[in-house]
Amino acid sequence: MLPSSTAAGWRDRTGVLVQLAVAIVLGAGNLSEAEQLQLHHRPLFGTAASDSTARRTLAALDEATLAKIAKARARVRRHVWGLLHLRPGGFPWLTVAGKRLAGWIVIDIDATIITSASKKAGAAVTFKKTFGFHPLAAWCANTTESLAMLLRPGNAGANTVADHIRVLTDALTQIPGSSAAKILIRVDGAGATHGLLEHLEALNTTRRTVRYTVGWKITEDDEKAIARLPETAWETSLHQDGSLQEGYHVAELTGLNTREGWPEGMRLIARRVRPTRRHLKKLTRFEKKTGWRYCVTATKHPPHVGHRRLGPRPVPGRAAPLPRRSGRPGAHEQGHGTGQPALRLMGSELRLDPCRKPRK
Repeated sequence: MLPSSTAAGWRDRTGVLVQLAVAIVLGAGNLSEAEQLQLHHRPLFGTAASDSTARRTLAALDEATLAKIAKARARVRRHVWGLLHLRPGGFPWLTVAGKRLAGWIVIDIDATIITSASKKAGAAVTFKKTFGFHPLAAWCANTTESLAMLLRPGNAGANTVADHIRVLTDALTQIPGSSAAKILIRVDGAGATHGLLEHLEALNTTRRTVRYTVGWKITEDDEKAIARLPETAWETSLHQDGSLQEGYHVAELTGLNTREGWPEGMRLIARRVRPTRRHLKKLTRFEKKTGWRYCVTATKHPPHVGHRRLGPRPVPGRAAPLPRRSGRPGAHEQGHGTGQPALRLMGSELRLDPCRKPRK
């Protein structure tokens, strides 16, 4: 995969990368720690590579070499996922609000802050007033694997469309073809951009279905739409395991907002919760008036993800009931309204916080 240098004492670069990968899995946070951990594997890899050798190896990686590494990772992942399907428990499909999303590969895209104690290459002041880096990564929620990552300086924008599309493209190439029929993309508030959602819509083909769930920055028009919701439209949200999440309520906002130009068929799900002390200074005038803290999630999910649609399509301000499952009582039998609404899924579907606002 990697060419060997002709310089004296220069070790095989592929071996160095393998040793670094093993060291990272064992918890190495820098090259010095990686060198120390490699000392435990001398019977397998031979003499440990020094931190200077590892640094030179990483610096020599170009786009062509990175593409070869990505191809090798995808080939190994295809084999491992095949073994996961064959194990007694099968492939780890996610369970969201008590519903098993069989067949869906869930990809989470999010940025994170990595601080730096010195002026390293690419380090800059971040939006949190710290100093360091702002990489953007994509993770497979089913297997908790890192699919792709884009290293960025600390002052990189949070909702940069080009960066999100690049990371998503790299992540999709890591998904085995046999598992790429149904893809769910989850992004926080930085994903609510026209460019990204249009790109997600374009990914749908006759052989691949792509759905998304992204955070949504609330405007005054959205608050006016929320104000039009009757109290009866709000339903108790659900935890990941399907149990009621007391104190959290969700309602269908689709059709009540006045913003145009967004993808056809996109749904808006509003959520409300009583604000905590740390949120009091960030409340809008509308939130202070109502006594609730609101957030909105935009999604392209139909009312029943993974299930055949039963009954009429949802109308603004009214929740569509989920199909009954044998052996489990309906919500009305538990004294929680007249039916278990499909939109409750949105309350617990995001592992990323849908209330997070896009970073400046």
